[in-house]
Amino acid sequence: MPRGLFGEDVLPLYERTATQLLEDLRAAAARPGDRLPSERALVERYAVSRVTLRAALAQLASRGIVRPSSSRGWFVAELGLLPEATMTSGSAAPQVQGFADYAQANGLTTAGKVLSATVRPATVSEAEQLRIAPGADLFDLHRLRFLDGLLVVLEHNRLPLAACPALAETDFNTASLYATLRAADPPQLPRVADYSVEARHPTPREIELFEIGETMPMLVATQLTSNQESRPIELTVQVYRGDRYRFRASITNQG
Repeated sequence: MPRGLFGEDVLPLYERTATQLLEDLRAAAARPGDRLPSERALVERYAVSRVTLRAALAQLASRGIVRPSSSRGWFVAELGLLPEATMTSGSAAPQVQGFADYAQANGLTTAGKVLSATVRPATVSEAEQLRIAPGADLFDLHRLRFLDGLLVVLEHNRLPLAACPALAETDFNTASLYATLRAADPPQLPRVADYSVEARHPTPREIELFEIGETMPMLVATQLTSNQESRPIELTVQVYRGDRYRFRASITNQG
């Protein structure tokens, strides 16, 4: 979901790690071809998990700053490709951020309850939006998402299974969808999202799940997310209680 839905614009942990690593490489006057420390050493240095570190390295690799070697680790590619401020959070524009990323950055506890998780053939409409073949394997996930014990959103995620086969084997009662994508081989980094929001009355099932009256307005957000290669990787519909959701955006006149 776009960063800033619930509060201030905050970078997720893997982006902060990537930023710190880039700053350290610049401070050490690293040159193209220099070898980075081992992943184990970097995990200890930045006090993050290996999944977070690999997501940070994958982000730097997507920007042409580092490159992997299958048997020798990671190497500096070209530090001069980007200006110093490229990876900062100063922009006011909403950015793609996962539910768990937001919770972690803001000190909130998150929980999930999977209602269904299946692999099925993609419909013609889904295939068109995700740019896959009709009938291709699609990971279909329905779950409830909680912040500090409060039910916030009913979420329906659909993703091409080929982009991340581990989706079908992951327990999303506890796991983060975006962390799973970032840990894929090759990593799938959510970069751009087409996002729309509309209001409507709750359905009978939503009344039961959210334990609300039929007059409570619901806000429905639809998101199509693309990865670092501009390929669609996620089609999501999120249903929020109207009193537990706020969308913020910065609108600019480019002319």
